[in-house]
Amino acid sequence: MAHDHAHDGDDHHDHGHAHGHAHGAAGATERRIFWAMVLTAGFMVAEIVGGMVAGSLALIAEGGHMLADAASLGLAFASIRIARRPADFARSYGYHRMEVLAAFVNGLVLLALVLWIAIEAIRRLFAPIEVRGGLMLAIACAGLVVMLISFVILSGGDRTSLNLRGALLHVLSDVLGAVAAIVAALVIAMTSWMPIDPILSLVAALLLVRSGWMLVRRSAHVLLEGTPEGVDLQQLRAGLTEAVPALKDIHHVHAWSLTAGKPLLTLHGTIREGTEGETVLKDVKRHLDVVGFGHSVVQLERDCPDDDHH
Repeated sequence: MAHDHAHDGDDHHDHGHAHGHAHGAAGATERRIFWAMVLTAGFMVAEIVGGMVAGSLALIAEGGHMLADAASLGLAFASIRIARRPADFARSYGYHRMEVLAAFVNGLVLLALVLWIAIEAIRRLFAPIEVRGGLMLAIACAGLVVMLISFVILSGGDRTSLNLRGALLHVLSDVLGAVAAIVAALVIAMTSWMPIDPILSLVAALLLVRSGWMLVRRSAHVLLEGTPEGVDLQQLRAGLTEAVPALKDIHHVHAWSLTAGKPLLTLHGTIREGTEGETVLKDVKRHLDVVGFGHSVVQLERDCPDDDHH
């Protein structure tokens, strides 16, 4: 008769210490995103009104960027606050995924803005509009200064946060938009060649396509429970088998991320006859902790009760 030994465990060593660090990092990131949001929202009105008065698509597009970015930064700010809420029976893992969801939405908004600017720029190429270069230049320069300040504020935050990466990309899009508007204003002031305004708006928008797509792809990968980046499950199984000779077989291996920097793992392991389950479990957990899985659930057995695990 087979004797199954199932052990489920989770490493909690230094949990409070790690939680304190995570809370402090989240708080610092939250403050940085808040001030970037305030700066972006504050200058947005000047960009849109100035663009309408000057007749510049580059400025109006930049104002539209700022409107979407202020909303996205607000979403990122709110998601970080919500993510700090403790786990409950309805959300056993807590609310950490709000950060990833906000990053996903931010990426989609960024791609939608790129599409809108591209369509409007093409329309302007066929029907150029008179642009007041001097006013456009003054507003664009002021906008560049504001966005550079926001970029510096955000750059000091937690780079592992998908939310912060999304916020940085939005602010970077504003920096590119402001640079495009400045160049367009200088060309218009010196040559009166109006097509430069939509052309540079289009260039700035196209530069953001790859970044926006990467943000959507990475956040969607987390939301779809994809294997964490940099984790090779085949290599992990081989390394675990080598590190713990008492394991005869490893199966039902599942790895995913709660959010960026928080990988989770579950697995079944068949142990050899004559080995002690508790000892094998400690060895397995120790190895998983070393390779980056501080949170894992391990089931050890003599025979797997689940069919077709191979």
